[in-house]
This record gives sequence, structure tokens and C-alpha cells, in this order.
Amino acid sequence: MAAKIRLKRFGTKNRIQWRIVVSDTRMPRDGRFIEEIGSYDPLPKEEKFQVNETRLEYWLKQGAQVSTALKSLLKRAKKKAKKAAAAR
Repeated sequence: MAAKIRLKRFGTKNRIQWRIVVSDTRMPRDGRFIEEIGSYDPLPKEEKFQVNETRLEYWLKQGAQVSTALKSLLKRAKKKAKKAAAAR
């Protein structure tokens, strides 16, 4: 079974939110998933992005592939964290 770490959409029409899930590559975007490891809410002024780093690392070690959209979100989150650490 090939696993993929990707975004799963939920919420209402004008209030979209995303969950970060690990799922089988054969499942649809909003279909069954193996594990939920985080969430992403793009609408507040300061977008909320939370991910369980230990579970993310575990799934990456198991061979799961990260989707391109999630890859860019992770990159942006690392950049913000680095910038916040430099400001201290």
C-alpha cells in the first residue's frame, strides 16, 4: 500500500478548512484516511497551521509521499518559525 500525506477539505462553502491526513493513494481527496496528523485554516489574518511533527516524521520514514500543496505549506511554516526565532 502506497501512502500519501495530503490535505482533506472540510467546512462550509465560504469557510473552508483543511485537515492534514495520511491516506492510501487510491482513495479520493475527501475519502477514507489512515490517520489525521494536523490541520490548516487559511482564513484568519494569521493562518492557523498545526501538524504533529513526530507523526509526520514517522510516516515519512515509512515511505509516505507529501503532496505538493502540503510541501509548500510545510516550507512556509518552517520559514515563519525561523523568522520568529531570529526576532527573539
